[in-house]
Amino acid sequence: MNESRTLHRTPAIVGVLGGMGPLATVDFMRKMLIATPAAVDQEHVPLLVSSIPQVPDRSAAFRGEGESPVESMIDSGRRLVAAGAEVVVIPCNTAHLWFDEVRDALGLPMLHLVDAAIDEVLAGLPGAARVGLLATDATLASGLYVNRRHGGGRSVNWLLPTAGEMQDLVTPGIAAVKAGQLDAGARSLVAATRALGLRGASAVVLGCTEIPLVVDTGSADIPVVDATAALARCTVAWALDHPHTGRVATQRGSSTARRRHGS
Repeated sequence: MNESRTLHRTPAIVGVLGGMGPLATVDFMRKMLIATPAAVDQEHVPLLVSSIPQVPDRSAAFRGEGESPVESMIDSGRRLVAAGAEVVVIPCNTAHLWFDEVRDALGLPMLHLVDAAIDEVLAGLPGAARVGLLATDATLASGLYVNRRHGGGRSVNWLLPTAGEMQDLVTPGIAAVKAGQLDAGARSLVAATRALGLRGASAVVLGCTEIPLVVDTGSADIPVVDATAALARCTVAWALDHPHTGRVATQRGSSTARRRHGS
């Protein structure tokens, strides 16, 4: 990234459609700060965050066992639109099963988390490399990563967890992180990551935003691609390349905007 190109202009206002889960949303915000070449507060990317944890469970909805999250996601996203967001991102992999519906409803540019992660995989590994993928059962069963079309004609040679690894390690590991049991989650998810390495993966994509909270390259003894961090870097680059043309709202300005939108 060319650090001198945009630091004297206000970056675009980013809307974070979060809450899925709340800790993953905070982790994404932290990774955006790390990815930003800022020397002072004013050079950071302006963020508007709608973290509504009451969005229905995405995996249950995919399985037909629960309410669709799409309306709740759209409602949450509309708060960001009303507040002045210029681009929207969703730091949740499984939620991207409804990406197109949300984008169409909000009418703003949106950056796709899976695209950001795959870009980093293809940039960092030879084409023949086998790449492990850890994610929720819905993300895996839907083919969200495996079937994602990518420009340039290159594809990823994916290696997925076995049914036993999903049942014994991945699904309970993700649930433990969501419950705040980070040590238990780490034990399960690190073991799942290492299992993919033992079966031939050259690297592992952490394709659920809970997983990077407890797994990294050091703990897993295998290179990992953090999808959350990939989206953060992609978002910062977009915001710097699309500078905000007006003045970022102060508290008083935000109150005026809320009255204008009838909220």
